Amino acid sequence: MYLGIDLGTSEVKILLLDEYQEVVASIGESLTLTRPHPHWSEQDPEHWWVAVERGISKLQHAHATALASVKGIGLSGQMHGAILLDKRDQVLRPAILWNDVRSGAQCQQLERLVPESRQITGNLAMPGLTAPKLLWVAQNEPDVFRRTEKILLPKDYLRLKLSGEHVSDMSDAAGTLWLDVEKRAWSDVMLNACGLSREHMPRLVEGCAPSGVLRSDLARAWGMGERVVIAGGAGDNAASAIGMGAVANGQAFISLGTSGVFFVANDRYRPNPEQGVHTFCHALPGKWHQMAVILSAASCLRWVTQVTNSIDEAALLQEIESADQREFDHAPIFLPYLSGERTPHNDPNAQGVWFGLSHNTTRAALGYSVIEGVSFALLEGYRALQHAGTHVDIASLVGGGSKSRYWSRLLASVLGLALIRHSGSDLGAALGAARLGLLASNPDADVGAICAPPPTIDVIEPNANLSDATQRR
Repeated sequence: MYLGIDLGTSEVKILLLDEYQEVVASIGESLTLTRPHPHWSEQDPEHWWVAVERGISKLQHAHATALASVKGIGLSGQMHGAILLDKRDQVLRPAILWNDVRSGAQCQQLERLVPESRQITGNLAMPGLTAPKLLWVAQNEPDVFRRTEKILLPKDYLRLKLSGEHVSDMSDAAGTLWLDVEKRAWSDVMLNACGLSREHMPRLVEGCAPSGVLRSDLARAWGMGERVVIAGGAGDNAASAIGMGAVANGQAFISLGTSGVFFVANDRYRPNPEQGVHTFCHALPGKWHQMAVILSAASCLRWVTQVTNSIDEAALLQEIESADQREFDHAPIFLPYLSGERTPHNDPNAQGVWFGLSHNTTRAALGYSVIEGVSFALLEGYRALQHAGTHVDIASLVGGGSKSRYWSRLLASVLGLALIRHSGSDLGAALGAARLGLLASNPDADVGAICAPPPTIDVIEPNANLSDATQRR
């Protein structure tokens, strides 16, 4: 058996996988975040660990025999968060999360301090990434900064609790702006610019490599064996790619989750920072990936559902699908920047817009304009990927928005790409984490066979008429 632990923003998901890659159990434990000031987003890392312990306890109650057979654990998690620890590994302040945008000024400062930062890291300095957060702490909470001995990413705090080791993997570390992404090593230049050194950083391993073993007291308490290997793991999107089988050059997936992601696996380092494309290490050795990221995707649908007083997202999507589609030729245009934007605009202050409202605008038209606007934003991201020399023939579609066949067809038509929907796509990151746990504890395993795509539900082809209509808009 193999355990995948995926630390999201809204929940911790724990997945139990057998040696034939059949999912034995999946449990989710909810999380909350706090926004004490505008632009801030924080969580208490201890709440993550409590959620893990609750989830393991439930698995132990329902699947004790299977849990006792666990040989490997893989970790996945929300990226870019900053967990600051003192010399006793005590948390000094709440974790600053990926969607915290307080550090805009520090991004500009960092790029002035290191003019070659984009060449080293392959990325623009963005407020969501980790390094600007530490500059903000140094300038606004100097006592906390002085007491900081180690900085960990979210999933790596769970690793510390599981194994006692300070370790991260290449894919997650690539999102800090402290990694030389092509060389897959910490950059002294980037660390020095933030007043830090390699002593503050965790040890680095590949995502499919062992990073340590489960503490013996936890193994006994959870009814596991003596040597349970913990894999390096991956940032959430790289882990999702392992789960969805996007590992070879040109394999891609699109996520319609809270945020939107267009992910493409690469066999070489291929940055395009000027257009806000993320270029990170993949979770497998010798592989990289590119991502176009929009900060609001399915969250826009949730928002318009609330403001139009629809029953829920499914009901609004049904209302959109049942409407006279000709009405949407004159629907408002929606800019989906409810949380600022990354690719290609890199503007934390960008705001959402509805343009073209009239007395005749219906709820269905508003809903349509929102899912269309998100689709257009993903098209902008796809064009930025193409500008970096990336070619995609077909992509998997995951995330909550992928459950809607209507939205899937609209997105396929806007992008001009066939989209594959898979069974179990909602388990992507947790499944990928479990697969990495399997690889770390079985070094002779066939990577291609382990990281195969899940079964296909259907393939959504672009609609020519819809492509023409949306292209005009």
